[in-house]
Amino acid sequence: MRTTLLALAAAATLAAGAAHAEVASYAIDPTHTFVTFEISHFGASTNRGRFDKKEGSVQFDRAGKAGKVDITIDATSVNTGTAPFDKHLQSADLFNAAKYPTIKFVSDQFSFDGDKVSAVNGQLTLLGKTQPVTLKATQFNCYQSPMLKREVCGGDFETTIDRTAFGMNYGVDWGFPKNVRLVVQVEAVKQ
Repeated sequence: MRTTLLALAAAATLAAGAAHAEVASYAIDPTHTFVTFEISHFGASTNRGRFDKKEGSVQFDRAGKAGKVDITIDATSVNTGTAPFDKHLQSADLFNAAKYPTIKFVSDQFSFDGDKVSAVNGQLTLLGKTQPVTLKATQFNCYQSPMLKREVCGGDFETTIDRTAFGMNYGVDWGFPKNVRLVVQVEAVKQ
């Protein structure tokens, strides 16, 4: 009986070690990672912008169906293609980039559909306030990069947030919507 318990304990220890060994580290590839936002402009058109500077890391355990994400976005890098609009977005009216220069998304909960990531649940920090956010995957894949000679994993994710939950209230009284659609295109390179 004692031998059986020792054998089971040893097997469990080896299994735990094997599962742990499958966790891989990835670095966000800024040339294939974009965070964009969309908000209706009085129901007539859609204002769009993106953040040009971002960095982060991913821990991914495909076999264990788990992962962690830590992405930091430079709020001063907002880019709509129109410099005066970018300046207004950076002002205290909206992103208040002088006081809150970074936007952060952190997650340690991945959802899977088979072997594919279907959603990432985490915490978004914007304007010094943190709220739960679920990024739903519209596609996800890992591949061997022929150029980098390393594995790359990534996908397209999206969510809609209520910007007023973060204290971004500008224009709500004039009819600008509270809801903002976020689209995150991300690829990360195995380290």
